[in-house]
Amino acid sequence: MSEYTSVKVGKLKLKGSSDRKSSSKKHKKKRKREHEEGGQASSEKTKDAEEHGGWWAVTEFRNIKGNVAIEMGPKTFLFSMDNGLFTLGAPHKTAVEGPAPPEQITAIPMSDTKIAFKSGYGKFLGVDDKKRVVGRSDAMGPRELFEPVFQDGNLAMLAYNNCFVSCNDEGELMATSTKAGPDEMIVIRSDEPLVKKKKDDLPEEGKGDLRECEVSYVKKFQSFQDHRMIINEGERTGLSNAREKGKLHEALLDRREKMKADRYCK
Repeated sequence: MSEYTSVKVGKLKLKGSSDRKSSSKKHKKKRKREHEEGGQASSEKTKDAEEHGGWWAVTEFRNIKGNVAIEMGPKTFLFSMDNGLFTLGAPHKTAVEGPAPPEQITAIPMSDTKIAFKSGYGKFLGVDDKKRVVGRSDAMGPRELFEPVFQDGNLAMLAYNNCFVSCNDEGELMATSTKAGPDEMIVIRSDEPLVKKKKDDLPEEGKGDLRECEVSYVKKFQSFQDHRMIINEGERTGLSNAREKGKLHEALLDRREKMKADRYCK
């Protein structure tokens, strides 16, 4: 008996139960951590955009499209000149000041990895025989295609000659280095709204208060004689619930049919 008394008495444990509980806790902690990290990243992204006049840093290839600016240094952007060459613009000192018009170019995705850029002068950017990045071409060819390379939160731009784009000591945009070092790191910024407006799928006859909705519905869908419009003035309590469920059109039709049936029954 002494051997049995030394054994701890506790709650019966089923096989795998402790594993399931610990696994569930781990998943909850992971989801919570991912949610917190996502919120923090979103906040940092918004703050960064505010410090650059609303222009936010692109971190995925799919976002490189439309109006963009290439930041070569802190608040220093690539500047297009009328002779087709590029240089560095003056550093922007205020947070509300975004890239100037000569610092804005158009990004045109050409494939899943390649992209073309068009300057404000309507010329495509490409690499010439001197390995300079220039904007003098009216059409796109292999020289006008670039490949953004994302790695560890950094971005470098690979030109057609397998060299990365950077600025030399004279401020000229060149494609000379086969390796991406600190000088080749850039930031592409976009001025598209960070938070896109939710598409309003509600038709016009479904907007406004419920009586206005019914009037709009009758005007659009119902035919009436003698230019007289007859509205069902009964209780509209069910219409509010129908609109929330996306069945307002059906509910208004039922009300119209009921009004006709009542008229014939009198």
